[in-house]
Amino acid sequence: MAQQGWNFTDQKPKCTKDPVYDAKYLSEIYFNVVPDYGGRYTVPVLFDKKTKVIVNNESSEIIRMLNTEFNEFCKTEDQKKLNLYPEHLKSKIDEVNDWVYPYINNGVYRCGFATTQEAYNAAVKPLFEHLDKAEDILSKTRYLTGNQLTEADIRLFTTLVRFDTVYVGHFKCNKKRIMDYQNIWGFVRDIYQTDGIAETCDQEHIQKHYQQSHLSVNPSGIVAIGPDIDFNAPHDRDKFSK
Repeated sequence: MAQQGWNFTDQKPKCTKDPVYDAKYLSEIYFNVVPDYGGRYTVPVLFDKKTKVIVNNESSEIIRMLNTEFNEFCKTEDQKKLNLYPEHLKSKIDEVNDWVYPYINNGVYRCGFATTQEAYNAAVKPLFEHLDKAEDILSKTRYLTGNQLTEADIRLFTTLVRFDTVYVGHFKCNKKRIMDYQNIWGFVRDIYQTDGIAETCDQEHIQKHYQQSHLSVNPSGIVAIGPDIDFNAPHDRDKFSK
């Protein structure tokens, strides 16, 4: 991620060129849609190739669009039936999202980009208080809202899968590692081992992005070698479904 936004390339593993404009940087996509655009070049981007517009760039909204609006294009019936925001759990999911996002998803960034000790202290304490809260919930149920995988779990997982390799060191979130939480660590492995998830997680990409892009945090751009983590290690989370 450079000053012009994310870089499109086919010269690195698991990367591709832009199939629409052959753009080199994400900023070009934004300017093609809005020539006088003055905001940030953020991801994810849901892009309509027919009308050539950016439909949305907010992950919490895109996850719900993908959950319901594209079912006709699913490859299998199981994919079509998958519902991460079921009617009977909506209120529970919203309640979990209300504390996971500000204190955990965004909390790690508030820690990492804090420029004063006071700002860091104000972010890091509630971060771990709410990780403790998640640990308590997951000691009783397989997932955050019961025994069904939902949007709330996916939104927490995206932070947890990066935590020990990036946030512990890079963002000074080192009071505890995720591996130190018995139930959260099992939860992470459970989701990681769910069909279709592991292939979307690449620790090399994760570590290089954070440690080479955030030069205000890591001026040298040196990428740490570890830690070694086995996300495929056995877990016992299915005990809650029995």
